[in-house]
Amino acid sequence: MATSIVLALLGGLLLGALVAGVAGWLISRARSETRGARDQAELAQINSDQARTRSELAHAQAQAAEARSEAAQARTELARNQRLVAEARAEASAAQAEAAEVQAGLAKATAERTAAIQRAQEIAADREAMLNQFKVLSAETIDRQTKQADATAANRLKATEQLMAPVRESLDRFNARLTDVEKERAAMSADLRAQVQTVRQTGETLRQETSALVTALRKPQVRGAWGEVQLKRVAELSGMLEHCDFDLQTTTRTSDGTVRPDMRVDLSEGKHIFIDSKAPLSAFLDAAEADDPDVREQHLRRYAKHVRTHVDQLSSKQYWKAAETPEFVVLFLPSEAFFSTALEQTPDLTEYAARKDVVIATPTTLIGMLRSVAYGWRQAALAESAAEVFKLGRELHEKLGLMGNRFDKLGRALRTSVNAYNETVATVEGTVLVRARKFTDLKVSEADLKAPEAVDAPIRQIQAQELVDDAVSVEPMVGRESRRRSKRKSSAPEADELVRGEPDLFELTAGEAEPPSDADTGS
Repeated sequence: MATSIVLALLGGLLLGALVAGVAGWLISRARSETRGARDQAELAQINSDQARTRSELAHAQAQAAEARSEAAQARTELARNQRLVAEARAEASAAQAEAAEVQAGLAKATAERTAAIQRAQEIAADREAMLNQFKVLSAETIDRQTKQADATAANRLKATEQLMAPVRESLDRFNARLTDVEKERAAMSADLRAQVQTVRQTGETLRQETSALVTALRKPQVRGAWGEVQLKRVAELSGMLEHCDFDLQTTTRTSDGTVRPDMRVDLSEGKHIFIDSKAPLSAFLDAAEADDPDVREQHLRRYAKHVRTHVDQLSSKQYWKAAETPEFVVLFLPSEAFFSTALEQTPDLTEYAARKDVVIATPTTLIGMLRSVAYGWRQAALAESAAEVFKLGRELHEKLGLMGNRFDKLGRALRTSVNAYNETVATVEGTVLVRARKFTDLKVSEADLKAPEAVDAPIRQIQAQELVDDAVSVEPMVGRESRRRSKRKSSAPEADELVRGEPDLFELTAGEAEPPSDADTGS
């Protein structure tokens, strides 16, 4: 509404200004001829009025724009006020409802308070009455209850003491045991400290002894003695006792001169195996002490080269040129680590040594080799025992043949005796007893004479061939199959000797006694 008023005013002003301008222009034009100067002044005044009118028009327009802005703000404020009024009305309604609830709760609380006051007054009255009654009965009741409580407490105390007696005893034993355990712990702690100190001292001593051992093993004489001790130990573990089946530091002559191996192992066939112990520990110990991998690798290569050099030196001695010796010699390395380290650096070491007629042995492999030799000695002893058994068996067989002849003669003699006995019985029954029974008829004697019985048991004939024939005419069962195999000639005696199985009795005694021929048996 204010905007329309402002616009109407502006329109009126504009219209008035235009009318005034037109009127002035007409007047000025009418009077232009007579009032030139005055017209000019009036024209200037009119122009000034027009300028002022324009200024007022612009000001009126600005006021109209401001009025429009204020009107928009007024509308916004009006909408916000209307919203606030609606919210206030809603809050007022909620407040009225809450006030109604509060008033209802207050009324209820007031009623409850009144009832509580009445109930408290009633309780106070009851309490006063009960207090008066209690004062009357309290003396007797308290006295009686006190006595009962004292008796009950005494009984409970006694029962509790009885129940707690085992617990007290257990606690006493536990305390005693705990004291003993603490004493034992203290003693064990002291022992443990002493043992730790001993272990520390032992470790230091072991370190010193290890250092001394390493220093000693760098000496060739000590290394040689240690290798011989290891060799002897391996021989003992294998069952090859000293001065029985092997000799240490035995001098042997070959076609090239005199050699002195570390060990000579005697075989059961009268042959020998020579063993030489080598312990090239210098480079090996240097490699173990080296921290730089490249330096360690250099020492290990030097160690492998030393082992190969020992193979060449041992091969050049040609132990197998001695009489009754297999065509190889054993190079003994006292530790498995020595051989494995050499193989890591020289994988073809075994083949190289084999081409040189050298067998490289470690304690494990040498134990197996010497136990094989010990087995050969046991088999040789078994063969000797078997030969003796064969000899005794043959003699027993011959004696059984002689005893068979004696049994045959005894059987014939028994048959003759039985026949003579039966003939005598027949004579007694046919002549003597017939006449003797007549004494019974004559009442000379009442005794009844019984006739002797004849012997009908047959004499068993000897069926065993060993007891019937002479012992030499019977082919022994032992070695029969082996004699058949002995007729086949072996094409490779050395190979047969390596792969042959367990010998039977005839093979073991072939050198002691020959099997009987057909001419000897007379068959």
